[in-house]
Amino acid sequence: MAADIAIIVPVFNEAENVAPLVEELARVFAAEPRPWVIVLVDDCSTDDTWGRIKSLQSAQPRLVGLRHTRNLGQSAAVWTGIAGTDAPLLCTLDGDLQNDPAELPRMLGMLGDDLDFVCGHRVNRRDTAVRRWSSRVARAARKLVLRHDFADTGCALRAFKRSALSGVFPFNGLHRFLPILVAGNGSRCREVPVNHRPRVAGVSKYGVWNRVWRGIADLFGVAWYQRRRLNFPPVERT
Repeated sequence: MAADIAIIVPVFNEAENVAPLVEELARVFAAEPRPWVIVLVDDCSTDDTWGRIKSLQSAQPRLVGLRHTRNLGQSAAVWTGIAGTDAPLLCTLDGDLQNDPAELPRMLGMLGDDLDFVCGHRVNRRDTAVRRWSSRVARAARKLVLRHDFADTGCALRAFKRSALSGVFPFNGLHRFLPILVAGNGSRCREVPVNHRPRVAGVSKYGVWNRVWRGIADLFGVAWYQRRRLNFPPVERT
């Protein structure tokens, strides 16, 4: 389906959440005059997530379902969603209902000639104290190593132009560094406060220890790339 806006949602074992999420997104975007689609990317769930997605399509023709045949992780699911549509405007959010879809129209409305990428900052996070503490430590490390001070790169709630992805490539961990990579290619970015909600169904797939060592490796990998990346100036032709 041709669309101007694609709302990309990676999901893994979120069978209880996909129907409420699709219904909420449809209500939020009901007044949007531009064509839009919801792209749910199932990262090879082991529950009935994929079955629920397929059953929802009869009632919601704007829903596109994509499924990995093996589990690849959240970054891969986000990239599959991006590659699976040619919409010039993209939104992302998590599939656990903690991100508030009502924030997306406001964030899309901010995009324009002077702004390419809008990312959320969960100012009142409804997470455990340990996860909030680990995020503060990660922010300090990013600021020190990468010289960028985004407060909350872990927030999946984003709205951006496809053109902002120029020079960005997929890797495992991309979703945590996307604002930094986009800012590094010269795109104009802004972080805005967004609502955050408690999880009401399903379980979190992330803890502190399954992120810390991978996060450290990714941090120095992105630092190397930022130092070595080629940002081409406009080319003159004769």
